[in-house]
Amino acid sequence: MLAIVNKLLNYIDPRKYIRFFKKVLSKINLIQEALGRIEARQINDLDLGISDSEFRVFSQWGEDGIIQYLVNKIEIKNKVFVEFGIENYLQSNTRFLLINNNWSGLVIDGNKSDIDYLKQDQIYWAHNIKAENAFISKKNIESILTDSGIDPDIGMLSIDIDGNDYWIWDSIESFYPRIVICEYNSIFGPFAKVTTCYRDDFTRYSEHHSGVLYGASISALDDLAKGKGYSLVAGNTAGNNIFFVRNDLLSSNLSILSPQEAYQKANFREYKDKNGKLTFDNFEERLRNIQNEKVFDIGLQKNLKVKEVIKIP
Repeated sequence: MLAIVNKLLNYIDPRKYIRFFKKVLSKINLIQEALGRIEARQINDLDLGISDSEFRVFSQWGEDGIIQYLVNKIEIKNKVFVEFGIENYLQSNTRFLLINNNWSGLVIDGNKSDIDYLKQDQIYWAHNIKAENAFISKKNIESILTDSGIDPDIGMLSIDIDGNDYWIWDSIESFYPRIVICEYNSIFGPFAKVTTCYRDDFTRYSEHHSGVLYGASISALDDLAKGKGYSLVAGNTAGNNIFFVRNDLLSSNLSILSPQEAYQKANFREYKDKNGKLTFDNFEERLRNIQNEKVFDIGLQKNLKVKEVIKIP
């Protein structure tokens, strides 16, 4: 249905039919929600394992299904989430959780127009969600969470800011989410413990025009998680998000994975040339494009060139 709407937009001036298209999109959302609820029930009714639980309603890939699996297997005291990097919230890790499970939460994004868009969405008055416009840094993340009044025992934290993800989670010391979802960059491979070099004003495409140089490796995030008392329990098949559970909540339903077991080589190709056009480079070409760029090696605690810590094919 979305494909049909997109085709229509190529021939029709949407400004003349705003009310009509809003109704169409509303119906599509309702259908998506209904199908998602059916799949969520199947996860429990069929007793599927976490690796078979993926489905997508509002998440980018199969995260909605993995989240449904986890929240039904883990005791959640406070059904509250925090999500960073939500853009306009139409596609996110927590939207289905908000609607289907009636959780409440705080969402944060650095783009004011995206936050303004969300505040005009029906979801903003129909559910208990608070949206904040802030560019998150190591210095301000604790105060943002504290000022929000959220209990430190957060139900779920989702981090996807295409850059300082490792550094931001590392800086959260007074809050203890039961589930943590964090984006990783599969271009760094399953073994290297590296992250982008920290800058308060880090943005993905200003760091390198390709957009390849962002975030942290799966092993770097796993190392950070272990130090904070978390275990890696899942990774999505798209190869960009991993799921951690606080160690005091682990049970027989969840197996602890190594970074190498959870790692997936991502197939998506959202990488650009110097003119901002998608290049559709393969995995190896993307890695060669950034081989002389600097990353921070977690083990050595210093900046190194990508080619010094990752084997370039």
